[in-house]
Amino acid sequence: MEKSLNNFFKKTVLEPDITNGVCPMCEMPTMMVSLAKDTYRCMSCGSDLEQKINGVIKYMPITRSIQQEKPKNSG
Repeated sequence: MEKSLNNFFKKTVLEPDITNGVCPMCEMPTMMVSLAKDTYRCMSCGSDLEQKINGVIKYMPITRSIQQEKPKNSG
């Protein structure tokens, strides 16, 4: 078991990208650390942001829509 775990970590390459920017949530100049491609986390407030490049680099808050189940009528 330990050998297979060591092989997993040897194959996993983590290379986070660290960049500077202004967070749209806390409006502070801060460092941003990449979580995945084009997804960053603000080091000041912890907000998850998506990097948009269209002539200029902007960071947009990631919104997650949570669908709530509607209660079923029992009658």
